[in-house]
Amino acid sequence: MLARTVAALAVAAALWGAPVRAADPLAYEVAIAPTGDAALDQAAHDTSSLVTLREGAPVGPFGLIGRARGDLDRLHTVLNSFGYYDGSVGITVAGKPLDDPGLADALEADPEGTPVKVAVTLTPGQLFHLRHVALPPDVPEVARAALQLAPGDPARAAAVLAAGDRMRTALLNDGYALAKVGEPAATLVPAEDALDVSFTVQSGPRVDLGPISISGETRLNETYIRRRLLLAQGQRFDPVAIEKARQDLAAVPAVASVRIRPADTLDAAGQLPMNVEVAERKLRVVDFGAAYSTDLGGSVSATWTNRNLFGNAEVLALGIAATELGGTAATQPGYNATAVLTLPDWWQRAQSLSFNLQAVREYLQAYDRTAAIAGVTLARKLTDDLKVSVGLQYEQAYILQEDVGRSYSLLQVPIGAQYDSTHDLFNPQHGVRAAITVTPSESLASGSGSNSFFTIAQASASTYLDVGNWVAGTQGRSILAVRGLVGSVNGASQFEIPPDQRFYAGGGGSVRGFRYQSVGPQFPDGKPQGGTGVDVGSVEFRQRFGESWGAVAFVDAGQVGTTGVPFNGNASVGAGAGVRYYTAIGPIRADVAVPLTHQPKEDAFELYLGLGQSF
Repeated sequence: MLARTVAALAVAAALWGAPVRAADPLAYEVAIAPTGDAALDQAAHDTSSLVTLREGAPVGPFGLIGRARGDLDRLHTVLNSFGYYDGSVGITVAGKPLDDPGLADALEADPEGTPVKVAVTLTPGQLFHLRHVALPPDVPEVARAALQLAPGDPARAAAVLAAGDRMRTALLNDGYALAKVGEPAATLVPAEDALDVSFTVQSGPRVDLGPISISGETRLNETYIRRRLLLAQGQRFDPVAIEKARQDLAAVPAVASVRIRPADTLDAAGQLPMNVEVAERKLRVVDFGAAYSTDLGGSVSATWTNRNLFGNAEVLALGIAATELGGTAATQPGYNATAVLTLPDWWQRAQSLSFNLQAVREYLQAYDRTAAIAGVTLARKLTDDLKVSVGLQYEQAYILQEDVGRSYSLLQVPIGAQYDSTHDLFNPQHGVRAAITVTPSESLASGSGSNSFFTIAQASASTYLDVGNWVAGTQGRSILAVRGLVGSVNGASQFEIPPDQRFYAGGGGSVRGFRYQSVGPQFPDGKPQGGTGVDVGSVEFRQRFGESWGAVAFVDAGQVGTTGVPFNGNASVGAGAGVRYYTAIGPIRADVAVPLTHQPKEDAFELYLGLGQSF
């Protein structure tokens, strides 16, 4: 007994001290010989376990051999999917074929730290072509047109599967809501290097939408959802229209998500019932904001929003902001308080009615203003990108300019149109933004001021060119942005118009590098007068680096005149550069600009911090 125990311990000690190479991770390198077909080579690289698991799942000698043998079947499948049905795959490990009986021992004896060479060779052989492509005789013509497969085409699996998907999509889009297209049946004909393919297609009948049920709503009124919904019982089943209706309903601020599900079977009337499942967003939300520029100083704001005030997705937004916190264009801090109530789909869908109240106090180099503003705006969406609006606004203001104070009662009728195909508020990369407003205004001034009627007209546009589209793989990373603005006031002279209704330029929203409102005619003390004509242009190049960072370079130019037309006055030009840090919300912006033309009492540079691109 004792002898056997001693012997067992001796064997255990020997095993303990001996290296067990089979369990040790084995470093290896994989080389896949090019076939001349880049797509085939990429598919082989992406499919090979030898490649995809090399770093993340280390293996020992036996595991490496097993992984290579598994790749034989995988790579044969890759060849078949590209139409090479008589091709071959060869794999050697450390220069030996996989069926070499001494391969495992050779790997065991391989010196530690020396990567094992794994060589993979794909020999495609003859490319097979389609011989027969069969469809059931009763397949609708819309599906036959979508097949896009013909005898003589390469027998590539991806093309055959895509043909089945195209037929099903075409049937669904043509109202065949219950259409089914089965997996294609393929038969090899080796003697002819060919493949026969047949599809099973069950189109079913063309159907109309049946009763539409609404579920998931808690605070939203069902009547509002139905009024907003772009679907109605009796219309032809159309997946594109259904998806458009889903996106349109999901765009309502009170809605978090929308799912539209058709029933599995038709109802007794032969129609397809639909269910619209709505998930609502949190009813109330508070947003905070902050910005800084050297001319206007800092600003901090908070907005409280109720997204569904009365059950029909009415939005009430109450905001308060502290403004002009420092800055060379302001003399002391001010404030801005707002209340906006928006009634969506008022009277008819895609039309909103908004009521707004505003109290503002600002102390600027150009003027000091205390004002209360009330207005109502009717806006209508004509297309996904185009919106028109008309409003009525009343402003009661006291404005101090050059130590002369006047009270103004201002009645305005702003009429406008806005076009936006960028579909990105904070970081546009393509498309066009354009707006035009015409605002007839009647001003009643107290004191020595005179009453005046005048019309303000302003047009602006910006466009974004994705330079990255010219280089593969860099789309959305190199953007050239161009902006222009022109404005004119007619019907009254410069000083008959209230100071806050005149045109100014300079600052982050127009000509960067110049103090806010400083571009244009000035009083003898250097303070801005404001004018009756304005034009501004900007060119900006935006380059993104890595995942989160970017840089910009820009040039702005503009002028303000007193003749009632743009392109009149002394032009001012500024230029600068900045950095961007991209977040899920939008890029955080930091820009520095300097004036290239000079005027009295101008700042040496301006710094701008904010969220989103400059325009």
